[in-house]
Amino acid sequence: MSRVFLPAADAFHLTFVPTAADIDANGHVNNVVYLAWAQDLAIAHWDAWASPEERAGWSWVARRHEIDYRRELLPGEVAVGYTWVGQLKGPRFERYVRIDGPDGEMCAQSRTDWVLIDVAAKRPARVPGWMIERFTPKG
Repeated sequence: MSRVFLPAADAFHLTFVPTAADIDANGHVNNVVYLAWAQDLAIAHWDAWASPEERAGWSWVARRHEIDYRRELLPGEVAVGYTWVGQLKGPRFERYVRIDGPDGEMCAQSRTDWVLIDVAAKRPARVPGWMIERFTPKG
């Protein structure tokens, strides 16, 4: 990824407060923590925008992650993470995440290919229309 992702106007967001365990030997949030936060954002987005009944027969698995690190997040700094979906490709949705520091500068960004799984069939499934409608950015 070479370009900086800007959150969609209706991007889902969460606040992250690093714990002592998130800080590495270099004195800042460890890179792997950003990936965990990206997953936390994706799960929270799914949980917020789809009811338990709608989610019941489905699961998502990550097929590929790309992540860029730009600015360290230091102990005591609070981050805001944004997520939105991109292009749909059959059973896959691109998901973008951007995590900003308290100054609004980007700390990390990622693009993940998530694959929709039909839980009963244990196989990838095309993304149903209601999911496309619900999660496709409007702006």
